[in-house]
Order: sequence, then structure tokens, then C-alpha cells
Amino acid sequence: MTTAERPESGSAAAAGTAWSYDEAFARNLGLIAPEEQRRLRDSRVAIAGMGGVGGVHLVTLARLGVGRFSIADPDTFETANFNRQYGAMLRNMGRGKAEAMAQEALQINPELDMRVFREPITAANVGDFLEGASVVLDGVDAFSFDARRLIFREARQRGIWAITAGPLGFSAAWLLFDPHGMDFDTYFGFYDGMSSLDKIAALIVGVAPAGTHWPYFDLSEVKMKAARGPSVGIACQLCSGIAAVEAAKVILGRKPLRPAPCYAQFDAYRGLLRRGRLRWGNRGPLQRLKCAVLRRRLLQLGYGK
Repeated sequence: MTTAERPESGSAAAAGTAWSYDEAFARNLGLIAPEEQRRLRDSRVAIAGMGGVGGVHLVTLARLGVGRFSIADPDTFETANFNRQYGAMLRNMGRGKAEAMAQEALQINPELDMRVFREPITAANVGDFLEGASVVLDGVDAFSFDARRLIFREARQRGIWAITAGPLGFSAAWLLFDPHGMDFDTYFGFYDGMSSLDKIAALIVGVAPAGTHWPYFDLSEVKMKAARGPSVGIACQLCSGIAAVEAAKVILGRKPLRPAPCYAQFDAYRGLLRRGRLRWGNRGPLQRLKCAVLRRRLLQLGYGK
């Protein structure tokens, strides 16, 4: 674990101006009470992954006035990230995503308390990553099943709410996990030894049971071997706006919160909002059927090639 350095160029000190937290976030008042703003300032949010959704999660919550973050990502920015990732800019090419995004956040609030993890989250460091967090946001790559299961399991054991929001097509599909409610593995039907094909089918079907994106989504562009699928910045922005609202509600104790087995999906392209509740998660008969159909379709498209 390492701590990000404070930015030099572009900081309030470098610009010769006085930076004030109260002034910077004064326009939040009217939506957030002064005592709630202080709570945000004193709260820590853990964000795993600084790519498509994770990077925008960080920036969105930093602009809300959250004062402490733990962020993690072992990858570096490359050209393929430019269509959707906040930190994908020429100045960050080849830089570590976690380090680069820490610097971006410190440009918004130079007083941020940042814990930066430049290595993958494993059983050895997941405790440090989640230490002191009020909520954890999932920005892990869609195909990183083991890391995601580990983070959600550890968050539950520590009594921490966890939020995942998936950018599917031009939509955002999101789930909240209450540490005292249905757990991540139970909802998705994950188990040790499960094949990667079954995991990806369960993840896609479980995140978005309503499937509003399917009418315009080209499944043939999902490349399992390359761990790549269609994703645009529009959907990442939608995900982060929604996830940040849910995170703020968790931190501030606001209602309503609709944890799993409840689900929701907003499709900006089709102008649809779908919400529901899966009593048995992916173990229900309809969800099992959807998983089987998607699994067969992925095999037909040459899964693993």
C-alpha cells in the first residue's frame, strides 16, 4: 500500500489562491445539510478499479465532498481505454491507473486523504483496502471474478455496504448489497470451481435481469479470451451518477435503500427504468433459464476463442 503524493502543478498553492473546502462544496447546500457535508468529508469510500466506472466514481464522489478514499488498480492507461475511462488522456498514457486517478482527484480537493493500491486486491491486502471504509464501490473488470467475490465477501464480514453498477449498452444496471442481507455469491449463484463461462453468464444475467439493452446489443463483440466487451463512456457516466447517489445515501443514512435481491436498470437509449426483486437471485427458475440461454449463445459465438 502506498499513499499518493499531492499534486504540484495546478494545485491551489501553485496557482497562488487559497482553497477552501466550505467554499468548494457550498453549492451542495440545499441538497445536503451542513452536518451531512461534514459527514461526507470525514467518510472513506473504497473503490476497486479505476477504469470505466471506477475512475468516474472517484471523481463524482470527490466533487460531492467525500474526503477520504481507498482506491486500487494494478493496470496502466492505454489507447483502448480512451472511449470510456476518465483518466484515459494523452498525459496519462502508460501511467498506472490508480496513481493517475489519485492525482486527478487531488486536483479537485487537495486536502483528500488518499490510500492508493497499485497492486491487485488479494486476500493479503483486502483488509487494508477496506479498513475504515463506509461503503465500497465495485469498478473491477467484468471478467475478474475472483477479485470481485473476495472484495464483496470481505466487505460483508466487516459490515460494509457494497455497490456494483454495470455499464451495459447505453444503460446502467445496479445492485446494492447490505452486509446483513442477501450476499453477493448467493444472489449470483457463484460457487468455488464454477467455470468462467458460467460465471460470465451469471454475472450478466444477474446484474441486469430486465435486460433492456439486449435489443441493440451485439453479443458477438463479447470476446471472452481477450476479456473484452462493448462499453461506452455514456453508460459509465450513468453508472457513476447512480452509484454515487446510493453511496451518499449509505453514508448519510438516507432512505430508501433497496438492497439485493432487488435490482434496477435505467436505459437512456430506450428511455426505460426497470426495477424488480429476485427472491432467489439467479437460483430462480427464470434466471436459471436465462443463464442457460446466454451460456449456449456464448458457446455458439465461439466462447474462449
